[in-house]
Amino acid sequence: MAGADRRQLVLRYVLERQASARPHDTYALFQDGDPWTFAETRDRVARVAHGLWSLGVRPGHRVLSWQPNGATALLAWFGANWIGASYVPINTAYRGALLQHVIDNSGAAILIGHPSLIPRLSEITVARLGTVIPTGPAAWRDDRFRVLDWSALESATDCAGDLEQPIEPWDEQSIIFTSGTTGPSKGVLSSYRHLATTAQVSLGPLDAPDLRWLLQMPLFHVGGTVIAYGMLLLGRSIAVVDRFSTERFWQDVDRMNCTNAVVGGAMVSFLLRQPESPADRQHALRYALIMPFNELARQFRERFGVDVQTHYNMSETSVPILSDINPSVVGQCGRLRPGIEARIVDAHDFEVAPGEVGELILRAEQPWTLAHGYNAMPEATAAAWRNGWFHTGDALRRDEAGRFYFVDRVKDAIRRRGENISSFDVEAEVLSHPSVREVAAIPVPSEHGEDEVMIVVAPAPEQTIDPAMLFDYLRGRMAHFMLPRYIRSVAELPRTPTEKVRKFELRRAGVTADTWDREAAGIRVSREL
Repeated sequence: MAGADRRQLVLRYVLERQASARPHDTYALFQDGDPWTFAETRDRVARVAHGLWSLGVRPGHRVLSWQPNGATALLAWFGANWIGASYVPINTAYRGALLQHVIDNSGAAILIGHPSLIPRLSEITVARLGTVIPTGPAAWRDDRFRVLDWSALESATDCAGDLEQPIEPWDEQSIIFTSGTTGPSKGVLSSYRHLATTAQVSLGPLDAPDLRWLLQMPLFHVGGTVIAYGMLLLGRSIAVVDRFSTERFWQDVDRMNCTNAVVGGAMVSFLLRQPESPADRQHALRYALIMPFNELARQFRERFGVDVQTHYNMSETSVPILSDINPSVVGQCGRLRPGIEARIVDAHDFEVAPGEVGELILRAEQPWTLAHGYNAMPEATAAAWRNGWFHTGDALRRDEAGRFYFVDRVKDAIRRRGENISSFDVEAEVLSHPSVREVAAIPVPSEHGEDEVMIVVAPAPEQTIDPAMLFDYLRGRMAHFMLPRYIRSVAELPRTPTEKVRKFELRRAGVTADTWDREAAGIRVSREL
């Protein structure tokens, strides 16, 4: 684990060091452009940094970046960090009140955005934002903003000079906003050492000379930033694509010679549902980081012949739990890594007995290896860090061998007739049905108090879902108290661009007119002996 040496942790000094040590080695490949060497990356970043400096950006300022993965997204991030400013990316799906919340929370005065996104700024009122820089041709104008061409940054001919004070590992590198699956996004304050630690822990075997990560997770998410930063620290390369594509995934892997990739959440299911082919093992990929490690992950390993690993992480932490490569026990997240303390506790922070479910709380042995709060949200920060431990909001359990198992988000847990039900477990059973492409299990209020179980399902291609038949299928696979009372079918679930289901939207909609109700259908379930 790296200490507090700025030359090993801070982006500007790391990029300078790599550009000197391996100037002609490739750092980044892009879908629609030439590859960048480390030396070219340094030069491009320095020019953009000088452009930002000329616009008044200084150490400690924040720069908003609102764009999909690509060259300009990387330059906006690295250019801000080069002069000691903080990188604040915005989810490309945001608009309206949530977009306004993120911009105002950041306190940033400058935004670099994709031309297709920035017209949404006209729909909101923002407090401090004054300068908007489209990354390409844009006819949009708004009298409230100074709108500059991207050339104002990239055409700078010299570099920002030496800073009055060096950038330190504990300085703010970024504010990554949470996905907003349970409510308004919180801006996670992340230091250079925090992101570097996450990268060093999470990216699997790092000794292959041809190591290249497919960067398909968005750069407004820790899953994307950690790959780009990890390969910069190591002096290896990334292949940047705009997003995950089921149809294009294996083509991207082979065309860009990618050895490693994150294949998270629904991606595994989508890839497995593609027709089997003799070419399933004829590809460049050797390693996949998969979350969660369920039966589908095991099938992915067997079908495609890659080593797999899983872990538990969130934007605020630095991969506290990590599995072995090719773990044998399905359902696990792994074991606690060195440098982290963990407890599983009840609602009052008292530790529960081994094997029992409780909230995972964490703390680190080394400073600045976890996030240091939520931006401009002191109450949320205090609540998360109460009693000296970071509260994850996730319910887990630990077995006798020290393996941790994710059970549910604490807010997503369902309480029915005295039984605690994991939405994660319900969803795993529903997904085993061949007609179901994706599912979310949510609690809805019961007329008897506590909750009823509701599932919202989306059909697989060319399939339809008969709720009564699906229920009959589940009846032979699930405990009686887990069986859903309500089943609703939709074309697709609302998701964040990082493939997390926005369950709060489904809870808000609740039982809709098109929802099937098993009790209205005359179906009763009872406790089994």
